[in-house]
Amino acid sequence: MNRQAQAAVMFLLGGALLHAGTTELYLRYVKSGLRPLVLAAGAVLVVAALATVWYERKRAHGGGGHPEPGVAWLLVLPVLALILIAPPALGSYSAVRTGTALQPPYGLDPLPASDPVRLSVVDYASRAAYTHSLRGRTVRVTGFLALDAHGTPYLVRMALNCCAADAQPVKIGLTGQLPPVLRPDAWLEVTGVYASRMTRDPVNNGPIPYLRVTSARPVATPADPYDETWNR
Repeated sequence: MNRQAQAAVMFLLGGALLHAGTTELYLRYVKSGLRPLVLAAGAVLVVAALATVWYERKRAHGGGGHPEPGVAWLLVLPVLALILIAPPALGSYSAVRTGTALQPPYGLDPLPASDPVRLSVVDYASRAAYTHSLRGRTVRVTGFLALDAHGTPYLVRMALNCCAADAQPVKIGLTGQLPPVLRPDAWLEVTGVYASRMTRDPVNNGPIPYLRVTSARPVATPADPYDETWNR
């Protein structure tokens, strides 16, 4: 691979990182707090690419350059794919095949006094599994649907530490007034009350608390489909 091709790949990759970091695309790869690092990495790659091109032109004018196979330019194709094709967020297929990541919380903020309380999937699951703070409260939670092999519905959010590669599901079992049609990967905003029922994830024996649904409505996929509250 010649240096011009290397520079092109670096420039395109840097441009892809800058594009991802200035839009919501980067949320499909890493957690939101890493946005400055994504932008910094993109800027460094672009500057390195421009410096490489300048050096190669200077060397060519001095007679030190030599042509290399043009096939090396095909290496830019994966980078173009990164720019043009956004990967889908992990969904129900991964959720039902991976054990819940729910762990005892380090600490939980006090709940507001008014109902319904808007909670993340991780926050509800943590409180329902390890505390008694949700008794008598009405909550509102958003996540995507997953159905296990027996048709049991779960409201799920994929939780991550750093990036999508380490994402793991946190699951809430649903009971009560469910929609007549349950479609995996559909996003729902669910309103309900704490249910004392809790089962164990068949994959890793982790806790899966339940929520008794009083109403549910479909919602659009959020810009950030992952839940980062589990490691705060």
